[in-house]
Amino acid sequence: MGHLLDLDLPAPALTAQLCDLASPSGHEGPLADAVEAALRAVGHLEVLRDGDAVVARTSLGRPSRVVLAGHLDTVPVANNLPTRLADGVLWGRGTVDMKGGVAVGLRLAAQLATPVSDVTYVFYDNEEVEAERNGLGRIARGHPGWLAADFAVLMEPTSAAVEGGCNGTLRVAVELTGTAAHSARWWRGSNAIHAAAPVLQRLADYRPATVTVDGLDYREGLNAVGISGGIAGNVIPDRCEVSVNYRFAPSHTEAEAFDHVRSVFDGYEVRLLDTAPGARPGLDRPVAAAFVTAVGGEPRAKVGWTDVARFDALGVPAVNYGPGDPQLAHADDERVDIAEIDVCEERLRTWLRG
Repeated sequence: MGHLLDLDLPAPALTAQLCDLASPSGHEGPLADAVEAALRAVGHLEVLRDGDAVVARTSLGRPSRVVLAGHLDTVPVANNLPTRLADGVLWGRGTVDMKGGVAVGLRLAAQLATPVSDVTYVFYDNEEVEAERNGLGRIARGHPGWLAADFAVLMEPTSAAVEGGCNGTLRVAVELTGTAAHSARWWRGSNAIHAAAPVLQRLADYRPATVTVDGLDYREGLNAVGISGGIAGNVIPDRCEVSVNYRFAPSHTEAEAFDHVRSVFDGYEVRLLDTAPGARPGLDRPVAAAFVTAVGGEPRAKVGWTDVARFDALGVPAVNYGPGDPQLAHADDERVDIAEIDVCEERLRTWLRG
């Protein structure tokens, strides 16, 4: 018999039930089955399934549509399940990232039959692993219409604060070449690792920008994140590679960001390793402004990259908003204040009721 979820449980108790059904990336099937079964029992929802992702939506003919999305998977369990509740704090894998948000989304899906906007609820798989496996990306490629909306809320942990959009990120390799030689006759060679010194100096001298986008300040960064070279302790290396990460404001395209990095390292061979676009917060749109008014607080820019960028690529502005301290995500002592789960649910309910 499959696992049964009780969507009438208070959100903190539902969070515990979701967490205790472990779902590390690639093993979301039982939880996705339980989510699908619970949502199919709700009469006002249309329910769709793609792999281990479940989508439920209202179709009331409202003038606007919003998305609430959360991922079902977690990083691997580290002897931190089953959950335990002590002094108003729920401990265990997934309590922060991000089954508290999923619990809130499931309760709202079940209980709000007549929201002021039509709502699409998305519960997806494989967020914590490489991008090509991401369930939201798979839906965006195979069923983009499922994600069509005017605004999206990704229920990632933000300590119940609105974090708009996100920076983009790319990684490049700056390649240095030299001439190999025996280290005893070093003068016959040219040391490629030594040639990296001016590259590192350019990084040390670089002053990253802070860029205001839709009223939020995005702090950029350009940093070496790796260096490799050398084949033996007695050989002058003929190759060296410095890996550099650029975090860029969502007002820049990936192509513009790559052009900027190449200009910083003008005169050097620069190879693109990977890239992901940023996302504008879209807080100037009425539906987004209504969200900020309903949930309160001062919006801030999202520091790290999140799946809001997948919505932005579809033309849907998005924010991050959910219970839990993001600094406790993935920690062995992962834990959430259950009052924060209740606050997020109350504020989102207020917004969706209009």
